[in-house]
Amino acid sequence: MILDTLDNYYLYQSINERIAKGFSFIQNTDLDAILEGKHDIKGDTIFALVQEYQTKPLAECKLESHKKYIDIQYVIRGEEFMGVTTKNNQKVLEVNEEKDYTFYEGTTSLVRVSKGMFTIFFPDDLHQPCVQTESVSEVKKVVIKVLI
Repeated sequence: MILDTLDNYYLYQSINERIAKGFSFIQNTDLDAILEGKHDIKGDTIFALVQEYQTKPLAECKLESHKKYIDIQYVIRGEEFMGVTTKNNQKVLEVNEEKDYTFYEGTTSLVRVSKGMFTIFFPDDLHQPCVQTESVSEVKKVVIKVLI
């Protein structure tokens, strides 16, 4: 897992070309004006999911991972906690290979992710997004899905 501000995105572009293209989308798109939903970057290889939601209590948020895609999650507006941990012996609750997610039962450490910050989650990084901080927040976020 990587947690940083967009000011430092260039440090991670060399991970692979697809991650670099994901950051290019974030840098060159009017994210305040972009509509919710799926946005094509390069077909199923790289695409963006724009989401707007209210954060929720921890107990209502799902711990998840992905096998096919790396997530770059960039907060456009608002702030949230994200639960994070590495995959080890968590109890699997649900697997959906078609939609590329696995839900788990397990504990996490919470990190605050605010406007202008991003995370990168790899397949062994379990993450629990959308968790409210001290109070409920309106969040607008873009999740760049990068095929491994």
